[in-house]
Amino acid sequence: MNSTLRDRIVRTLESLPDERGYQLLDYVEFLESKYAERTSQSPNALQRFAEGVEDTLRAGRVSASTIAETMGLMNKAMGVLSGVAAAGKSVASDVVDAAQRNVARVTTERPTAVPPTTPPTSPPASPPASPPAPTDADSSGGTTT
Repeated sequence: MNSTLRDRIVRTLESLPDERGYQLLDYVEFLESKYAERTSQSPNALQRFAEGVEDTLRAGRVSASTIAETMGLMNKAMGVLSGVAAAGKSVASDVVDAAQRNVARVTTERPTAVPPTTPPTSPPASPPASPPAPTDADSSGGTTT
């Protein structure tokens, strides 16, 4: 829909009472279901909740002025919750950015050279003991008396 037509419809709607506005909403939703060339933008979770409350009130035959007051309060609450959600997203993105900076810093720093560690050395083993050298008495083969 072009912007000129949308603006003209909005100007006309602003002059209608809430009860006629709800009738018009029903008709527009009917037209959308039958003739829409593309899908409309899906509402977020808060909008779906608010629309569900509004539809429930309408089904319960609550007066249009009461529904309008209720929806006004819900819109204010949704504004507050949207602000809280935006603040939460901002904090989360700041945390992610800080983590990415730290990872980038750690990966770009050169590690310092650490000399390889060698196991402690033990003293060299002594050579095996050699057998005692033969004596003269042993070499003669005889016994001395």
